[in-house]
Parts: sequence; structure tokens; C-alpha cells
Amino acid sequence: MTEQTTAPTPSFQELGVPAPIADALAKNGKAAPFPIQRDTLPDTLAGRDVLGRGRTGSGKTIAFGIPLVANLADDAARKRRPSRPRAIVLAPTRELVTQIAETLKMLADPMGVKVTTIFGGVPQRRQEVALEGGVDIVVAAPGRLDDLMKQRLVDLGSVEITVLDEADHMADMGFLPVVTRILNATPQRGQRLLFSATLDNGVDNIVKKYLHNPILHSVDSAESPVPQLTHHVFEVAGKEQKDALIEALASGTARRIFFTRMKHQAKKLAKQLTAAGIPAVELQGNLSQNARDRNLAEFVSGEARVLVATDVAARGVHVDGVDLVVHIDPPVEHKAYLHRSGRTARAGNEGDVVTLVLPEQRGEMRQIMRAAKIRVTPRPVNPSAANIDPEVLALIGELAPRVDPRETERKRAAAQVAQQRAAGHAPAGEGSSTGANAKRKRSRGGRGRGAGSAGAGQRQAGDGQARRSASSGGGAQGGGGQRRGGQGGQAQANGQGGRGQQGGQGGQSRQGSGSGAEGGRRRSGRRAQSSGGTVYSTSSPSR
Repeated sequence: MTEQTTAPTPSFQELGVPAPIADALAKNGKAAPFPIQRDTLPDTLAGRDVLGRGRTGSGKTIAFGIPLVANLADDAARKRRPSRPRAIVLAPTRELVTQIAETLKMLADPMGVKVTTIFGGVPQRRQEVALEGGVDIVVAAPGRLDDLMKQRLVDLGSVEITVLDEADHMADMGFLPVVTRILNATPQRGQRLLFSATLDNGVDNIVKKYLHNPILHSVDSAESPVPQLTHHVFEVAGKEQKDALIEALASGTARRIFFTRMKHQAKKLAKQLTAAGIPAVELQGNLSQNARDRNLAEFVSGEARVLVATDVAARGVHVDGVDLVVHIDPPVEHKAYLHRSGRTARAGNEGDVVTLVLPEQRGEMRQIMRAAKIRVTPRPVNPSAANIDPEVLALIGELAPRVDPRETERKRAAAQVAQQRAAGHAPAGEGSSTGANAKRKRSRGGRGRGAGSAGAGQRQAGDGQARRSASSGGGAQGGGGQRRGGQGGQAQANGQGGRGQQGGQGGQSRQGSGSGAEGGRRRSGRRAQSSGGTVYSTSSPSR
């Protein structure tokens, strides 16, 4: 492995970046490359394997995104094949996957390169459809990609470029065995790029086994001090003073992130701040993916000025314009402190980090700062005093007007409805059946469960083994009983939240009692009116 020295900063086009990509970067305010981009691009564009080492916020996504798009752009449409991507990017969290994909699409759209995402916590079917349609770059979390490989829904045999981003974080999360399986499924001759802040916890083994004579470019290790980042440690006497200081630090107009250790703490604090007129959203592991997306979108848009997060966001959220990071409690170890703090002072901007410390936490805070190689003098702060500390006032900045919590909740409810509609799901009470006003139903057939959507008029296979049964002049078995259709009749059964629909020439479909093909239970049918006939389908609570 050879290590390269740095050189004066050229422009993107002088580094060999295609003009459409350079123009897209300029439109997004990125006129000149950062050091990690300047150093790696000549090698990555030439197809070399590269190991890029740099702390979070150093510009790694664009550093690997440019060669990904540029090296795949030549005749991309002709080379695109169903379920056989030409490049994969692995990242440890859903949020990071989403944000990498957004950056890549900004670079890829002008070049005619297609990008899609794969991660857990959402229905798999849409990801299958995207793969079947043919894509060039897949940005994926390792777990869901591994699942799709096991189901033979994706083939990595055509992968030309593989990227591992935040490799050390994937190691910390225990993903290296899965990453190894994925890398084993890619051709050995392909280009491989690995970006990481550190090379510990087995990352070095990945480098030795899968990268071919990589060129190392190291731009600031994780422990390197960030010149634009100012650290503050505020000691408070007790919980009452701490709560008052939290609200004070949250009350400015700038965007800021508060970190908690526990999920329930994040949920509680976000509610408390919102109730106090400071719109805040939570980001923690118990949220559904839809809720995560909504909350992050609210924070990015500025509707919420405060994001209260657990460590799920320490390296998974890359949001520009975060002026302040607040550790509600000292994190468990110095790596977490550095990663959390890296949410501000990104891309050369300035930022501040505050840690709130109770008397009993002074010892652990000293150990964290010593391990992180950060020197800062703690200072006692009493936000209840007549004259609040000038340092705190400077961090608060301009005060934002308080917002009626009822107005905040109204906007969030509207955003949730809009998200459901955008995803093709009608909100409760708003579904309509094709050709009729059928009632919404939930049906369970045997062992399977179909994940249908309200008003869809048809059922899609979902989490279980739901099936659609069609009959023309004869009998068919399916769901929880036996359906019989007359001449030209067709029975379709929706899954969860779906509808039964009868087509044909006045035929009648009836779900009888008794055992069906999947061992369904004896149940009385409920009737729903539909176009051209009547459907009876069992109704039971979904599991």
C-alpha cells in the first residue's frame, strides 16, 4: 500500500471530472474540491482501488460519488440489466443510505445514471420493482441487501464498483460478516473504494482481503481536532438547572441537534420542547421508517429547529447548517462524542458543541475529553441566575418566536397525510374502490397475510404468503376458504387494508365455511358491494 502526498487544489474539471458533473456541483455551491476529493479523484477516476481515511464531514460522499457516476456513465442505458446493478454503495444506517443516494442522484441525473436505495424497515416490494426495472447504482444497508441476495432477487455478478462508506461504523455495529458475504458475491476484478475514519475493529482485514494494491489517502483522522469546532462543558448543580439550560439552548433560531443516551429520553424531550413552543422532532430507533423520514424532513426544512436524537443519528444524519450540538449527558465513550460532535462544523463551516455535566458526571467527562484529545475548561452555569452566562447567550443567539403547540401538531398531521398519499396509501376514511364504494376490510387467509393498500382494488403479496385466486367457470381455492365463481366471474382478495372486488357478468363469489387451501378457519362472511356482483370475505384482526 502506498501513501500519496497532497498537492495544490485544482478545479473539479482539472481533476478530470466530466463537465455535467462539475456543473451540477457548482449549482449546489461546491465550486472547489475538498482535500479528500482533491487527493482521491485522480486515482478513483482512473479505476484504482482507494482507501480514503478522513473524519466525518470531510466530503467523502462526493469523493466516491464522482468516480461512481463518471465510470458508469458510458452507454449506461444499454448496459443496464434487470436485478443486476453495476455498482453498490454500503452504508451502516438507513438515514445515511438515503442521504448518500440524494447526493449521488444530484451527480447522476445529468449523466443518465440510475440510482436506487435498499434498506430495512420498509416494505420490500418497491425495492424489488426498482431492481427489476434496472439500475446502475444501489445504495444499501448491508442487512436488507443480504436478505435480497438470499432470496435471489438481486445478483451482484455484474458489479463493477463497490464502495464501503463509514466502514468503521459498520464494524462497530457488527456488520462485517454480512459485508464479507456481499463482497464475496461481487467480481474480484471490480474496483473497490473504502472510506473510513479509522481502520480498527476488523476494517483493516477487509482492506487486506478485498482491495487490490490500494492507494491510501489520509485526510484528518477521527481524532484530529476540527479547527472550526468550539467545545464547551457546562456544569450544572442539578436537574432543575439542567432542564432550564436545555430549554435556553434550544430557543434560538439556528438549527441544532440534542443528543440523549436513551430512546425514551429523546421522545420525552422532543415533546417537552414542542409543548414549550419550540418545535422539536425526535430521531431514535423505535420510530418507523416513515416517522424517521417525516421528522428528518421537518428538521431539514426548518419547520423544527431542534432534532433530539440518540446515537442512531450520530453518524447517520448529514444535515448542512447545524450550528450547535448539545450532549444532554456525556456519551458513553469518546468515539461517540466525536461522531456526535461531527454533526456540526461540517464542510469547513463553524460550529459549537456543548456538553451538560452534573456533579456526579465530572469524572467520566474528564476521561472522555482526555481520550478524544480535546482540551476544554469546564465552567459552572446557572441559567436561573439574574444574569445568564454570556457564553450561553452567545450560543443561544437570536431568540425564535414561540410556536403554539397545536399549530405544530396540525402541520405534522397534514405532513403525515401527505406522506401517505405520496406513498400510494389513502388515509383512513378516504379510500375508494375501483368502480364502487366498498367498505374497507382486513382479511386473513390461512397462514398468509397480504399487505394491500386502502382503495387499491387489488392485492399485492406482502409480509405473508397471501395469494390471489381467480376462477372462470369453475372453483378455486385460496385465502381461508373455498371461493366459487360463475361464468366469467373473478374473485380477488385483498390483504391488510384491502378490498374484495367482483368482476365479470354478474357472477357471485362466496367464501364458504370450512377449511381452505391454506387451512383457514370457519368464519361468517361480511358483504361488500362491488362492480357487477357481490363478494363475501372473512374479516379478522391482522396479526
